[in-house]
Amino acid sequence: MSTCSTVSQDLDEPIAGTAATATTWLLLEQPGPWGAKALTQSHLDPALGRALEAAAKGTGVRVALIRRPGRHADCGTLTERQVYAAHTVPGMAWLHAATMHDPEQLLDLDFAALGMGDHHTFDSVLQGRRHTGDPLALVCTNGKRDRCCALLGRPLAAELASSGVEGVWEVTHLGGHRFSPTLLVLPYGYAYGRAQAHAVKEVLHGVQEGQIIVDGCRGNSAWERPGQAAELAVRAAAGEYAAEALSVVRTDGTAPRWEVTVAHVDGRHWRVVVAQGASLPPRPESCGASVLGSPARMDVVAMHELTMTTALAS
Repeated sequence: MSTCSTVSQDLDEPIAGTAATATTWLLLEQPGPWGAKALTQSHLDPALGRALEAAAKGTGVRVALIRRPGRHADCGTLTERQVYAAHTVPGMAWLHAATMHDPEQLLDLDFAALGMGDHHTFDSVLQGRRHTGDPLALVCTNGKRDRCCALLGRPLAAELASSGVEGVWEVTHLGGHRFSPTLLVLPYGYAYGRAQAHAVKEVLHGVQEGQIIVDGCRGNSAWERPGQAAELAVRAAAGEYAAEALSVVRTDGTAPRWEVTVAHVDGRHWRVVVAQGASLPPRPESCGASVLGSPARMDVVAMHELTMTTALAS
């Protein structure tokens, strides 16, 4: 059976620079079925879903629903829900957790502050605290957006959960169905595609050690897509895998060409030229698409390390 994910893999579509962008993720537990637009098409009050979308707009916060892997029958009113907030900017990354009874409380959060990395309202409104458990592995399983997410994502989430991996949740939408199964790992915010269970376990073990595995990585959600591709390229070239060692400090230019400056915590800087191309030949960007597309790809075409003088001048 040909799907958007099998076509993408067969055509060897590059995966770097394709992660969803968000400086902060806000995740609310909502069991039961999800529609394509899950915040307003689930058993969550759609008015609340619309209000959360409005509150998050333009703040850098991305709101998503999560549920435990397995059967998705909704057995009535959920008396207690898990909620997480995670900020993914290196040097400021954190993951806080809370339990709540009334999801309307989320509207009391300061979304602008959350987007900038301030977790105080999350902690005060929801009695949140720093998450001390294992990293979160969020697997996209929303088949109403694309069948690949259900066909490939649900078995991955179930396999991880049944093998004893802690912190596994199904999530509503991570973008890039054609890279299914897709995964977001928190607190650091790196996304992965074409994920297999053994590789996910290696990624999670690395995160526990404060390390990032770049194989299969789509990028860090804290950066726009040119920055994602640039940062991964610097990691590979410099052999630097510490989770918070690199930051995108400047991006000059506009599509289809950017110059991205990547900084290391030790003071080194790199300038990376990223060009936007089109993935050819045209292919279905999602299952059921009636029109073939040529999805954008981020190609690193040049990279050099800056001298200290040049870095300071820029």
